[in-house]
Amino acid sequence: MSLPAPRPGLVIGYAYLWAREHHRGIEEGAKDRPCAIVAARQVIEGRDVVTVVPITHTPPEYPEDAVEIPAALKAHLGLDGLPSWIMVTEINDFLWPGPDLRPRPGAHPARFDYGMLPPRFFAHVRDRILQAHLHRKLNRVPRSE
Repeated sequence: MSLPAPRPGLVIGYAYLWAREHHRGIEEGAKDRPCAIVAARQVIEGRDVVTVVPITHTPPEYPEDAVEIPAALKAHLGLDGLPSWIMVTEINDFLWPGPDLRPRPGAHPARFDYGMLPPRFFAHVRDRILQAHLHRKLNRVPRSE
């Protein structure tokens, strides 16, 4: 298995920990899911700190909390055909690659990534995350090794 370079816009397999779970003291994500990298910065002993947002089938309670992924983009990434959203009000930060990185289900040979979000779509997601941060609606969950 080879690891991809962590780049903004890359969709990876990851055991995401929701903020509500983190606040209850849970330390491990209950489900492996696709997540989009929104930032990667080298800060600790040459390692990257990566920030991801989760992709979920659950519609958001408030439309401004998520960006729906177009069906054609889901197909391009090899995701299922069900509607999905990128949640823009939650992030996980972790040291790359970290123990919560997961291989893509069914990929032979094993891969950890699904592909890249198109630049315009990624810019829209990034802008929505920045809006959530500006309005103090962004929940950050730091992950440890």
